[in-house]
Amino acid sequence: MAKFELKLPKMGESVAEATITSWLKEVGDTIEADEPVLEIATDKVDSEVPSEVDGKLIEILFEADDVVEVGQTIAIIETDGDVEQEDDLDLDLEDDEDEESTTETEQHVAEAEAAVETAKETAGGSDYSESDRFYSPLVKNIAKEENISLKELETVKGTGKNGRVTKDDILAYVENRSSKSQENSDVHKSASKPDHLEPAFKNQESTVSSGEDEIIEMSRMGKMISKHMIDSVQTSAHVQSFIEVDVTNIWNWRNKHKEVFQKKEGEKLTFTPIFMEAVAKAIRDFPLINISVDGDKVIKKKNINLGMAAALPDGNLIVPVIKNADRLNLVGMAKAVNDLANRARQNKLKPDDIQGGTYTVTNVGTFGSIMGTPIINQPQVGILALGAIRKMPAVIETPEGDFIGIRYKMILSHSYDHRVVNGALGGQFVQRVAQYLEGFDKNRVL
Repeated sequence: MAKFELKLPKMGESVAEATITSWLKEVGDTIEADEPVLEIATDKVDSEVPSEVDGKLIEILFEADDVVEVGQTIAIIETDGDVEQEDDLDLDLEDDEDEESTTETEQHVAEAEAAVETAKETAGGSDYSESDRFYSPLVKNIAKEENISLKELETVKGTGKNGRVTKDDILAYVENRSSKSQENSDVHKSASKPDHLEPAFKNQESTVSSGEDEIIEMSRMGKMISKHMIDSVQTSAHVQSFIEVDVTNIWNWRNKHKEVFQKKEGEKLTFTPIFMEAVAKAIRDFPLINISVDGDKVIKKKNINLGMAAALPDGNLIVPVIKNADRLNLVGMAKAVNDLANRARQNKLKPDDIQGGTYTVTNVGTFGSIMGTPIINQPQVGILALGAIRKMPAVIETPEGDFIGIRYKMILSHSYDHRVVNGALGGQFVQRVAQYLEGFDKNRVL
């Protein structure tokens, strides 16, 4: 018999911890490899943690609502054969003479108890743990920030599994609650704004100054994004290169094939997979764009994993990753793009979906911007912004002479880290992306 440590997996470059929302297995249960063992939640994703091995769950080291750091052991699984694992912790639960293992176990228990005590201390005036109804840590935090009592929270209708109150349920309740309070001037209640309307702010009572201005505290998510952006600017020497691209051939080709593609593949054909395909090809031509910096060392990435900025239901952005993007054909790229975008909208991304990116693409044209100066997603060294596609008058060169015509054009904005990417490489890379887009074969067959 061997004992395998189930650890909290890495969930992205900026995610250091997660909250255990519920255990799907109990001590003594038999577990198969890849079978979900527990559910976790972060500020970005709700996900399940699967087992890496077959075996029996013999110990749970943290309880629901505990906050666990990435890499911490959260459970012990007993297996029939030998298990190779880095930093293996061989816990002998029946041998009192194994002092080191006992010390490790006690440490985990102490950490779990400390997390529970911390949660109690920060719970404010309402003790939601007294309820027989399950509430996730996120729902509890929103309720606490909105000064919603346990009695009031119990009245919120849940649309989740087994009637569970979801984030959308509590936010909808808060919005209706705020609307009613504004209509009734005799009753003083919170005039808060829900996260899906003000992504950078948290739900709480505003402080009115001078009778006009209001001060709204940033949400936890907003604070994390703010810190991530500041850290990136302070770390990397940001430089931008811009180039205008004629995408008329792509525009016409897509319009011609999108209905056929929908019927044949069951997927929508957007511009994004075409752009991502061109970026992947350009990175293959310029591999020194596909790097990261670690102190005085440059790490050249073997795989081309493209991050794709996508919108969440609450208005925040997340960057799921298309793994080995250069190995996908256009159909495969379209399926990957659509799958990640759909699961992002439904809050169904898994931790692995948002980690391992080596280069990021963001579509600022979605918001009507013709160009942008995006901030690098650390520890990457470059990010490409896609501007809106517009009809533009252009000089068209032909053997018979030049003339003015209407073309579909867009601007590519490339931000890169000037510590390791000089102007020549940064400019040549975005130029190569433009060349692939302008050279798109209008007779291409799906």
